Amino acid sequence: MSADNSQDASAPHGQHDRRRWFALAVLCLGVLMIVLDITIVNVALPTIRENLGFSASSLAWVINSYLLTSGGFLLLGGRLGDLYGHRRLFLIGLALFTLASLLCGFADSQFVLVFARAVQGLGGAIVDAVALSLIVDLFTETNDRAKAMGVYGFVCSAGGSIGALLGGFLTDQFDWHWIFLVNIPIGAAVIALSVALLPSSQGQGGDRRLDVGGAITITTALMLAIYAIVNGNEAGWTSAQTLGLLAVAAALFGIFLVIETRVRVPLVPLGLFRLRNLATANVVGVLWAAAMFAWFFLSAQYMQLVLHYSPLQVGLAFVPTNVVMAVMSLGISAKLVTRFGIKRPLVAGLLFAAAGLLLFARAPVDGNFVADVLPPMLALGIGAGIAFNPVLMAAMNDVTPAESGLASGIVNTSFMMGGALGLAVLASVAASATDGLLAGGVEQLVALNRGYHAAFLGGAVFAVLAAGAGAIFIRTPVVSPQQVTESTSV
Repeated sequence: MSADNSQDASAPHGQHDRRRWFALAVLCLGVLMIVLDITIVNVALPTIRENLGFSASSLAWVINSYLLTSGGFLLLGGRLGDLYGHRRLFLIGLALFTLASLLCGFADSQFVLVFARAVQGLGGAIVDAVALSLIVDLFTETNDRAKAMGVYGFVCSAGGSIGALLGGFLTDQFDWHWIFLVNIPIGAAVIALSVALLPSSQGQGGDRRLDVGGAITITTALMLAIYAIVNGNEAGWTSAQTLGLLAVAAALFGIFLVIETRVRVPLVPLGLFRLRNLATANVVGVLWAAAMFAWFFLSAQYMQLVLHYSPLQVGLAFVPTNVVMAVMSLGISAKLVTRFGIKRPLVAGLLFAAAGLLLFARAPVDGNFVADVLPPMLALGIGAGIAFNPVLMAAMNDVTPAESGLASGIVNTSFMMGGALGLAVLASVAASATDGLLAGGVEQLVALNRGYHAAFLGGAVFAVLAAGAGAIFIRTPVVSPQQVTESTSV
């Protein structure tokens, strides 16, 4: 073959490769818009409360309405993507989220804002549920998929702290409405670019009938469980409301399992959970999300309420974490997975995160940023940057393309449920410890800080348990550099 012919033959491959990475960038921009929304709203809540006249209890619905639909529809969204096409569902989710953001931005009443937030959650659930499937569709080679998962992992991990910074800026400099309106041009651009760049698919062949009974029972069960969890601290964990809702959710989940064993085309084929890595990734995901939510929300509380940082200063305090996380996620994590497989980087990353939480558990009342905030932030950035990629790969690598949307929905549901449960439990631990110390005559700021210490210790325990589960149960072959070269040269 001549040199000219060789160049001609390689050109289409190079163009295809560049197109895949452009498509990944667009996909991640859409996901980032949704990840940002969770924390960007938290920063603006005091202003929203004052402007729209929310009470302390009703204000929680600005967050809870999003969490209910976002967590409740992840499984259904992933399955619909498998049945009717991942790109099609991704575009539907983006359109819903963008239109709901417009409604949020012009909301002039409590009802309109809460309703629009619920629609935002539905759109976000659909996008989250099929995003990993689209990455699996785009990248079939081990090395490239590891790099792509690293980019996606960075977006998911760092998006929350970027949202805190952006939310503080927009709320301080403009108006709370802009935390939603900024999504409109971004969403429109992502939709247009997704149509041009993302691979089109018609979904799986054969029987596309939706398991309606399974969809209704599992979605309702998840929404009831999330509602019970996020309101557990306010209503009381042993109250009739909390225990009753959890009992109904458990009963519906039991009915769902019976349905799945009897229908011809189940929403969730239960045989999926015989895939050891997928099952383990979901256990790790629950524990990991519990630890990460403890880090993000409680460290922000520590900086605001104990160290008296402004919202913008809190956002800036997360910048070093994002930088370290970017370095680890976008380069080093993929190389570690290629060299050592999934297990060892996963365990190492989780142990780094546990170390960061332990460092936060000793932060003093008169803490200094360089000595008391920066070191744990860096440890957590390293941990999140290394661990998130292997968790995602463990969840997705063993499933068929026809079930990748469902697997994506399952692992995202695990993260959502773990985060909600972990935050609720650890916030309760912090409040209980603080109240006990105040009753014993300890000064208020000291008691508050020690309450956070107890919660950070709990988060560290979650991270260590996640590392232990990964070390014991994950099974993955080591991918040699030679195998990577062979796979990427095809």
